[in-house]
Amino acid sequence: MTKPTILMLCDIDSDLLEKINDKFELIKLFKENDPETILNDVKDRVRGIIATMRNPVRANLIEACPNLEIISLAAVGYDNVDLQCAKKNNVIVTNTPDVVTNDTADTAMGLLLNLTRRYTEGDAFVRAGQWEAGARKPIGITLQGKKLGILGLGRIGKNIAKKCEAFGLDISYCGRNKQDVAYDYYSDLTDMARDVDILLLACPGGEKTKHIVNKEIFQALGTDSYLINVARGSVVDEVALVDALQNNTIAGAGLDVFESEPHTSDELKVMDNVVLFPHMGAATKETFYNIDALLVENLSLHFDGKAVKTPVKV
Repeated sequence: MTKPTILMLCDIDSDLLEKINDKFELIKLFKENDPETILNDVKDRVRGIIATMRNPVRANLIEACPNLEIISLAAVGYDNVDLQCAKKNNVIVTNTPDVVTNDTADTAMGLLLNLTRRYTEGDAFVRAGQWEAGARKPIGITLQGKKLGILGLGRIGKNIAKKCEAFGLDISYCGRNKQDVAYDYYSDLTDMARDVDILLLACPGGEKTKHIVNKEIFQALGTDSYLINVARGSVVDEVALVDALQNNTIAGAGLDVFESEPHTSDELKVMDNVVLFPHMGAATKETFYNIDALLVENLSLHFDGKAVKTPVKV
């Protein structure tokens, strides 16, 4: 029996790759010097695509593969996939939603603590010999009693809220719908921004939330407030953010995501009141393995004639 051909736009864990080598014909397009020629040679055989958020899976690629059945993503987000084109061509799209929740929430806490308590600056302070020289150490602010507003109370947002409760933060949230939780609900983001000390973003990306955090929101936050973003870079108007930080419209920002990753604005790099992470949200060995394992499981289920575990609903 002919093995299904899978087009790989990214790599996956080597142990898992070995396990599926016998089941699938794997075309590692990401390793090819001339991917266009290779794609043209195999496109009629391709029945599945493996990709991450960094790999665009647009209409031209979907329609170039007439026998494509499934796109399996090693990611929670799926902004990189033309979902309407996939739906039109009866192509299933899967993602890996639950496995990144805890580690991404931990990253949010890392940004929150590093920003408010200035731990990153403290590390540099010691390494530069300033402590021994008698210089004044960085002084932060306490989290106890501060008001935290979360934009997007999904799986990750709820996990962050639970962790923040342990730090004594007063939690509220903003989203499309009010949920059955004990936190205060805001239907309007500007209203919530006016009332909180820290605005934490954990919402989906895409056109609906593009630049939802903008000049108006920064002005509503005020000079003693902070922004944390573990959502998507597109959610924040980065030009307006730089301006707000330079003009002390807000007190600081902790960012794990950016508008044009991996590019980061030079203005942000030189600010003492900004903590920058290289999109480390779920970057642990365990989570990376679990992401790839779920991706492989979805592929295997589909080609065994079973329902996939985590389909993206269009």
